[in-house]
Amino acid sequence: MEQLSAQVEHYKREIAGTIVANKDELENFRIKYLGTKGLVKSIMGEMKSVAVENKKAAGQLLNEFKLFTEAKYEELVSAAIGKPLNQGSELDLSLPGAVLPIGTRHPISIVQNKIINIFRSLGFSVAEGPEVEDDWHNFSALNLPENHPARDMQDTFYLNESPAWLLRTHTSSVQIREMQKGKFPLRIICPGRVYRNETISARAHCFFNQVEGLYIAEQVSFADLKQTLYFFVQEMFGEDIKVRFRPSYFPFTEPSAEMDISCLICGGTGCSVCKKTGWVEILGCGMVHPKVLENCGIDSDKYTGFAFGMGIERITMLNYQIKDLRLFSENDVRFLAQFKSAL
Repeated sequence: MEQLSAQVEHYKREIAGTIVANKDELENFRIKYLGTKGLVKSIMGEMKSVAVENKKAAGQLLNEFKLFTEAKYEELVSAAIGKPLNQGSELDLSLPGAVLPIGTRHPISIVQNKIINIFRSLGFSVAEGPEVEDDWHNFSALNLPENHPARDMQDTFYLNESPAWLLRTHTSSVQIREMQKGKFPLRIICPGRVYRNETISARAHCFFNQVEGLYIAEQVSFADLKQTLYFFVQEMFGEDIKVRFRPSYFPFTEPSAEMDISCLICGGTGCSVCKKTGWVEILGCGMVHPKVLENCGIDSDKYTGFAFGMGIERITMLNYQIKDLRLFSENDVRFLAQFKSAL
C-alpha cells in the first residue's frame, strides 16, 4: 500500500508539470496515461497485490488518480484550443476551408420542374398520390375492365400480399382521387414515378416518370385541349417546333389522340430515336370518357374535360438530345455533371 501511494504521488507530480506544444504531444499524453495500455490502466492492475484490508483505501486512491489524470488531459485540450495553431503538425484554422464540389440537379428533375412551371402559368395546380395503388383507382375507375390487356402480369407489377394492390402503371390514379373530391372546375397536373414490367433498353425502362394533366369543367372542348398542348410544346421546345395530332385509342378518353413533334435530335431527317420518320410521339391525350366521369360520381351531361399524359424521360431525351434512356438511372456522375449549368 505504501509502495502504491508513492507511485501515485510520483506520477501525479509528473503529470501536473506536463506542458504540450502541439496536437501530436497532446495525443502522446493521452496514449501514455489514458490509453488502453497507458499508465492509469497499468497502475490499476496493482490492486491485486494489495492486502485485503487495504483494498478499499487503494481503490479510492487509484480512482482519485484516474480522475486527476483525466482532468489534466481536459485542461491540456482546453489550452490547446485557445492557442495559435502554428505548429508544424497543427491544423491552421485561419486557412480557407476545402472547396466541396457543388451537386447538380438530375436532368429529369430539371425538365419536370420546367413542365410544372409551364402548366402552372396556365392555372394548373400540382396533385400527388401513392405509388402503391389499388386496382380500382389504377384500372377499374379508368374504364379498364377486369380482362383488359393493360392488366396483364407482363405489363404490371403486382404485390404478393394481395392481387388487388400493385405499383401504379400511370399517374391517372391521382386524377381519379382528385375527381372524387367533387370540386370543379378542376385543373391539375400529376407528376410522379410509375412502374411497368418492361424489358430495359435504350428506349424503355421498368420505371419512369410521368406528368399527366386533367381539366374538368363545363363546356370543355377538344379545341381547348389542342391549344393547351400547342402552348406547352412552344414553351418547352421553342416556337419553331412542328406539331401533329394522330387519332389513337385510350380506354379512358374518347376521342383520343397522340401528339408528335418534329425530332429535335435529327432535325426531322430521320434517326434511331424517331425511327427514321422525323417525328417523335411525346404524349397521349383526349376528352375524358363519360364512363370515367360517372365512376367518380360526376354528371357527364354537365361536365366535360380533357386529359393528357407524357413521359418525362422522353421529353428530357429530346430536350438534351440524349439517345439512351438508361443513362438517367445509372447515377454516373460524369453524365450528371453535364447539367450543372441548368441549376
